[in-house]
Amino acid sequence: MTSLFIGSAFVGLLALGHVLTLAVFAVSSDGRRNRRAEEKARALLRSWLTPQQAKQWDSRKEFEVIGSHTGTRYRIRRATAMNVDELDSRGRVVTRWCFAPQGEVAVGDVMLAQKIALETMEWKALASANRRVLRP
Repeated sequence: MTSLFIGSAFVGLLALGHVLTLAVFAVSSDGRRNRRAEEKARALLRSWLTPQQAKQWDSRKEFEVIGSHTGTRYRIRRATAMNVDELDSRGRVVTRWCFAPQGEVAVGDVMLAQKIALETMEWKALASANRRVLRP
């Protein structure tokens, strides 16, 4: 009876070890896939930047855009939430905006979508955004 119990426990541990190995493999595989997706998204974003924006991106991993309707200057920082800063004429943050595509999207793709939205349909993008006023 004891040897049967020990044998069953051993088989159970082997099975658990196999499941854990598969789980670790899946996580590392997903990690590689996610890193590749992030790299591709950053490259695509970089290809859409103007020379001035590319210079800002290369030095600070952020860049500025001009709103299509108001001419307002915005800074898009490398993040996926509350990463769009509305700037005043002196470059100070007055409002922080949050809008992004739905779903799990690479950071570079989120930033590219924000850039395009602000440069082509500013009012519509901000109408659906969350905002936090920092300076009146």
